[in-house]
Amino acid sequence: MAETLSLNAEVRDDTGKGAARRARAQGLVPGVIYGGGEDPQPITVKYNELFKMLKAGKFMSTLLDLKMKGVDQRVICRGVQRDVVKDLPTHIDLLRLKRTSRIKIFIPVEFLNEEECAGIKKGGVLTVVRNEVELEVTAGDIPESLTIDLTDYDVGDAFTISDITLPEGAKSVIQGRDFVIGNISAPSSLRSADDEDEEDTADGEATSEEGEEAAAEDATEE
Repeated sequence: MAETLSLNAEVRDDTGKGAARRARAQGLVPGVIYGGGEDPQPITVKYNELFKMLKAGKFMSTLLDLKMKGVDQRVICRGVQRDVVKDLPTHIDLLRLKRTSRIKIFIPVEFLNEEECAGIKKGGVLTVVRNEVELEVTAGDIPESLTIDLTDYDVGDAFTISDITLPEGAKSVIQGRDFVIGNISAPSSLRSADDEDEEDTADGEATSEEGEEAAAEDATEE
């Protein structure tokens, strides 16, 4: 299962604009939990705790273990309202998740057996294009990571999403193209040598062409 973040919340008994303003004055952010076949529940969360998670990134696609009244609930954020001037959070919407709920979430990619990789043994370098992939999965079957075995990849080889075995029922949010996850690139010394070879070849071709033109001119003059 994917790692989740813990978020503490308190039940909010009073609602409305006045109650929301009072909550913000106390360093709290008002919000609501909905879905899961239950009635919506107004809540508050600590501003500092929420702001830290938002700043870390990927908050909208991260599973949250909401701790409230001694009961843990699995939720995911589906909306954050912000102040139009300060861009700070003023309200949060959280969706309750059942085990069968379908959600979109970013899953990290893990690269295995770098020390056994054929291309890296030759001096190649692992270049990561995507260190995570957004998947659509059921909430009860979220993988902790996606893996790529690098053992048989050589210098110049690339690995794409089709090289990853996705969990049953999961699919990539990006559809219609076999996008690149990473590659084994040539070492900089080898790339430099190849560039020099190309320059030498180009210079040789240019010299040959100049010689042919000179010979043609001499023949014309005779």
